[in-house]
Amino acid sequence: MGIKFPVALALSALLVFPAAAQPVKVLKGSEITESAVVEGLSPEEGVRMRSFKVKREGSDPDEGAPSVSMLITFQTNSASLTHEASQSLNAVGQALSTDKLAKYSFRIEGHADPRGGSDLNQRLSQARAETVREYLVQNKGIDGDRLMAIGKGDRELLDKEHPAAPENRRVTIVTIPK
Repeated sequence: MGIKFPVALALSALLVFPAAAQPVKVLKGSEITESAVVEGLSPEEGVRMRSFKVKREGSDPDEGAPSVSMLITFQTNSASLTHEASQSLNAVGQALSTDKLAKYSFRIEGHADPRGGSDLNQRLSQARAETVREYLVQNKGIDGDRLMAIGKGDRELLDKEHPAAPENRRVTIVTIPK
């Protein structure tokens, strides 16, 4: 009977003091593979531990949804994909076509670093997210109804100590829960 109190205390501590967030891994170059994208986006992939979450008013309803962050490169100050980005998106398109992911929809988030001002970064990140969406639809045959493009601007920096770091200029694909 003496063990019930410590277990209850430990569980309540998890609710009050959630575990520190794991750093987001940004896939780059050859790390962007069909299998890496499938593994990251599949809600059914691997063993997932249940956790206690306290939902806050106005919080992101998709928080905790499977996602993959990638360094997708564009021409400077534009939404034009580089050759390397096209190769990476070919792997993403293959992944989204697999049986594991074909039944899901996804949000494509464009992110920017803070150089250039918030308004410009918002427009640029939206244009880049739309470019990724269009590439996947036109070149990889992904149904456009499964993909929603959204620009996040410079609001969600991964490396706040180094605002110009490449990982702040990324594309994140998030599985939209059913």
